[in-house]
Amino acid sequence: MVILGIDPGTAICGFGIVEKNNYQFKLIDYGAVNTPATMSLEERLVRIYDGICLLIDRYHPDEMAVEELFFNNNAKTALSVGQARGVILLAGAHKQVPLYEYTPLQVKQGIVGYGRADKKQIQFMVKTMLNMKETPKPDDAADALAIAICHGQWNKNMS
Repeated sequence: MVILGIDPGTAICGFGIVEKNNYQFKLIDYGAVNTPATMSLEERLVRIYDGICLLIDRYHPDEMAVEELFFNNNAKTALSVGQARGVILLAGAHKQVPLYEYTPLQVKQGIVGYGRADKKQIQFMVKTMLNMKETPKPDDAADALAIAICHGQWNKNMS
């Protein structure tokens, strides 16, 4: 089972692709779709959409896992991240990849077993579970890998 995890963002949209086989995870790829601040919002959304479609075409994931929007105090940021999530969900729907969504609390519980785990704990577990020599960078890509692993952990009936 190949899982594409996405950490939505307008400036940096992290992605992580893992394969789950017999309760083991294998790293396939990770990184980010970046958009410069000089681009208009519409151009940024097109770049994110195209980037996600390219990943789906390249890796043929069986399922996609996307982090749900965590509403913070900055409504403008939340709105733009919500728009990025929209084009990510649209890309998955257009490519007919089953989509699953997880809250930050679910991701932390799925990776560390504790809903209040900090970023360093999550990154350590991602690195350990994927047998990586170094912590994945940028942080958005590490988060996307955590989302993909979380999906594999929560969905026990997938092999």
